Amino acid sequence: MPPTLASLVQHSALKLTVRAGEDRLETPVRWAHVSELADPVPYMEGGELLLVTAMTLDAEDREAMRRYVRRLVGAGVVGLGFAVGVYYEDVPDALVEAAKEEGLPLLAVPRRTPFLAISKAVSAANAADQYRAVTAGFEAQRELTRAALAEGPDGVVVRLAAHVDGWAALYDASGAVVAASPEWAARRAARLSGDVERLRERSAPASAVVGDTDDDRVELQSLGTGRRVRGALAVGTGAPLGTAERYAVHSAVALLTLTTERSRSLQAAEQRLGAAVLRMLLSGQQDHARAVAGDLYGGLLDAPFRLLIAEPASEPDPAAEAPLHAFAEAMESAAARAGEAVLVVPDSDERQVVLAADGGAVVAACAAEYGAKEAEDAAIVVGLSAPTGPIAAAGAYKQAEQALSVARRRGRALVEHEELAAGSILPLLADDAVRAFADGMLRALYEHDATGRGDLVASLHAWLSRHGQWDAAAADLGVHRHTLRYRMRRVEEILGRSLDDPDVRMELWLALKTTSATTQE
Repeated sequence: MPPTLASLVQHSALKLTVRAGEDRLETPVRWAHVSELADPVPYMEGGELLLVTAMTLDAEDREAMRRYVRRLVGAGVVGLGFAVGVYYEDVPDALVEAAKEEGLPLLAVPRRTPFLAISKAVSAANAADQYRAVTAGFEAQRELTRAALAEGPDGVVVRLAAHVDGWAALYDASGAVVAASPEWAARRAARLSGDVERLRERSAPASAVVGDTDDDRVELQSLGTGRRVRGALAVGTGAPLGTAERYAVHSAVALLTLTTERSRSLQAAEQRLGAAVLRMLLSGQQDHARAVAGDLYGGLLDAPFRLLIAEPASEPDPAAEAPLHAFAEAMESAAARAGEAVLVVPDSDERQVVLAADGGAVVAACAAEYGAKEAEDAAIVVGLSAPTGPIAAAGAYKQAEQALSVARRRGRALVEHEELAAGSILPLLADDAVRAFADGMLRALYEHDATGRGDLVASLHAWLSRHGQWDAAAADLGVHRHTLRYRMRRVEEILGRSLDDPDVRMELWLALKTTSATTQE
């Protein structure tokens, strides 16, 4: 630790005696400075032990000494050394009283102790403290490096928390806590999500100091070498970091950044492998896909999985973070936290494909983030297939594409294929092209009814809804079944198509439902 006034007083060779400020001797001393100026304050930085002989001071003038001492305290001077036996045989009472009033430690320096000896003692103690700090920093670096090699990022976080006598936490690229030490620190770190998000918006390297109270000081350090932040490190202590602790933090940042960059290289290789596995699955080569996937993705193909296809919701802002990159990192982070395998593959510059375990953390995270959002409120649009296996992967890909297409038409951020299978088919047809087809197909019937010569549209709807049962449909309309038969012959004549054709009946029914839905809108 750096020298203090107490350590200088205890230095046997200096023979210093305390005349005031006995309760503040544990204050660290940055430097010992000699000045005989009547006002040395403009040349002070704070933390100095000022040494004087009072050559230019009227040290017996009480009011002058009060002003002098008050200015020294305001400038951050931590102590005053007064040489006795030079201009004054003893420390004047006026100076002693002023020092006591302001709480400034006042040391009497005997004539036989040169100021240079005090300066050397302070310098030597500071040098020794720096040496201890550097040595401790190197030792911390070695220990953190060993932990990184043997245990990975988790080990680095644990060792760092011990070195700073506080807590540490590691955040991934999405801002989620992935490691913390001690265990309780995970809850504290989670409360800093807003601060971490603001840090992620700045280019790396970046840092910030935050905290709820004076004894809960937290430093945030970004991880990454490029423009985008790849993670963050939080270090919580009860006081500002010392030199040795600062070395440990910088070493941890370097090691975790290297781990992050190495992970990116591995991720690129895994991505290429994943792309090959996906191509094999979609081409029906599931056995080859399993062989290539090996231990990395093999377990993912042994249980039901889902395919997700994501695209930007709108034209992305070049200055903003790429939405597909953010989506991929969020899905990979969710998988990492749950210990799941996940396959994330860029299908193109504008499409991301994810193969994830059915019922797993990735699908849950996607549903939680996008399930209730409108497309205009989300950066991406996602289509999600039904659960499937390797043999039906190509079909699942088509399902995800269909769900994605529906999501865009409905203005939704996420649509699952189950919604299409379980719900009505009409929402799938609710676009301008289908409406134009329906209007064109039924226009002649509507024009006929507008003349007041019958109600062909309502009669056709009743007959089709009763699956061609004449009596039931006629009862619904309140007419005789012969009247209904006549009306259906008129429908055939006007449309020029036979109602005996099931395709015609299907098209007419969909046209009626489409126009009905349009009217309700």
